[in-house]
Amino acid sequence: MNINEPLQLLGGISPKTFMQRYWHKKPLLIRQAIPGFKPLLERKALFDLAARDDVESRLVVQASADGTQPWALHHGPFSRRALPSLKQSGWTVLVQGVDLLDDSVHALMNQFRFAPDARLDDLMISYATDTGGVGPHYDSYDVFLLQAHGQRRWRIGKQKDLTLLPDMPVKILANFEPEIEYVLEPGDMLYLPPRYCHDGIAMGECMTYSIGYRVPNRGELAGELLQRLAEETCDSVGGTLYRDPSQAAMENCAEIPDTLVEFAKNSVLAGVQNTTVFHRVLGEYLTEPKNHVQFEAEDSHSMDMESLLAGDGLVLDRRTRMMFDAKHIFINGEGFVAAGRDATLIRHLANERSLTNTEVKRLSIKARELVLDWYNAGWLHVRGI
Repeated sequence: MNINEPLQLLGGISPKTFMQRYWHKKPLLIRQAIPGFKPLLERKALFDLAARDDVESRLVVQASADGTQPWALHHGPFSRRALPSLKQSGWTVLVQGVDLLDDSVHALMNQFRFAPDARLDDLMISYATDTGGVGPHYDSYDVFLLQAHGQRRWRIGKQKDLTLLPDMPVKILANFEPEIEYVLEPGDMLYLPPRYCHDGIAMGECMTYSIGYRVPNRGELAGELLQRLAEETCDSVGGTLYRDPSQAAMENCAEIPDTLVEFAKNSVLAGVQNTTVFHRVLGEYLTEPKNHVQFEAEDSHSMDMESLLAGDGLVLDRRTRMMFDAKHIFINGEGFVAAGRDATLIRHLANERSLTNTEVKRLSIKARELVLDWYNAGWLHVRGI
């Protein structure tokens, strides 16, 4: 991606300017970010996804004006009969990870790759009947809200008071203070940085696409990485045994010696400070598919090297997560050391999510064999075959 090229998607500014001026800093309203935009999935197709047990979906029914019905939250899957009537106002169904389920939605999400893939999370589609919404709230992540169908009125505000109403099934701000109000038409888009309070209310039947970014939690990330590093510690740190030739006789024999504490601390630090291992473990973690993702593995005999080279190139499966660092290539939770021309070409595959036939033929025999393994696992596909 040319980060210096102005994009209509970003209101005529470049990705570089957007990241400098707005990302994590302030909202941006973009009228006709995608002119003439129409839903990529019809309502029925979206409801069909909400009915699947391998898709995360939620139903939010807002409180009635007279207070007789409180807010309600239900988790899918939902049969069509489980959803309220289309004539009933005030309900919303939300379907997560639609980019993993539909090629056209995946292609749309790829337009937002000016931020690192390590941060890009998923595209959620919300369908709402008139007045539907999830209440005034804030998100902990950056989000683009693209209007796909109908109109939605957004009220937004930056406030320090993030107190939530108690005993609610959904997180609703107790003291929401909107500062600005926008009505979005199909093709309009609103960017909001983390913790920027907002409330979206459907004006008639409405469909909104939310492109969200993952935000690693420091504690969760540390715990996950330490667990993975523990599996590598014996190899990376070595089998050095604790020695204490200067240990004095102990009056309090149950007290843990300071020298043993220091030995244990240094053992842990030695594992964390092994840069190569740490980078590999992090890359494998960041590219690990979500729990519900399943790849359709190809017949191991359905593709040979000759057929691989005879195709029109390679394209990554929409569910594949692929990244790299200075020394490694990471794909779907696996890490590989890469260098030279192979590394350049495979990094190009990660960036562009495809390789031409000419580029495939430039790979070494070893790299082609690796690509063939990825094909047989269902992680990528050969064009034209």
